[in-house]
Amino acid sequence: MDSAVTLALARERGFDCYALSVAYGQRHSAELSAAAHNAHALGAIAHKTVAVDLRSIGGSALTAEIDVPEAGGPGIPITYVPARNTIMLSIALGWAEVLGAADLFCGVNAVDYSGYPDCRPAFIAAFERLARVATKAAAEGHALRVHAPLMAMGKADIVREGLRLGVDFVATVSCYQADAEGRACAHCDACRLRADGFRAAGVADPTRYVV
Repeated sequence: MDSAVTLALARERGFDCYALSVAYGQRHSAELSAAAHNAHALGAIAHKTVAVDLRSIGGSALTAEIDVPEAGGPGIPITYVPARNTIMLSIALGWAEVLGAADLFCGVNAVDYSGYPDCRPAFIAAFERLARVATKAAAEGHALRVHAPLMAMGKADIVREGLRLGVDFVATVSCYQADAEGRACAHCDACRLRADGFRAAGVADPTRYVV
């Protein structure tokens, strides 16, 4: 849902958008087909899925045979995928150079982010600095910017923005262990945060759950 709202916000701000998904071996692979659908529905010029095998290094309940917890605990949760956002933004940065684009948008959120260090403002600022020293575009005087428009929003704010922008939340997948049809488990942290967002926004939860 965060990525869909981010795309809708970028479109509202007048950007011509190229949407990127990464198939990294996540157990909730239904999010990839949902992303393709939403990219088209929200007006992206193109949508690309790039494959990176993060299952080969494991270390996360999303990429290894580790049970997805039903409730988060203290510290960084086992659903954290090592270096995931660094890898995904790096791929986006490469495609941006090819396209001649100067702006990267990502849907990270520091309020309801489950403790992930690569969803914090410091990470986004550090990656933008990297993009400005490690690319041909930057060396030739074309600074790249990284936008994280949801960074300071709670899930309820994201729900309200999505509804204002016409995002079809039924077509989004957030669950860490969604089934092949994209139906959510209703128990994992992602499901809990998503449901809390709709509840706090005073909106009926449109999520499709496994019955």
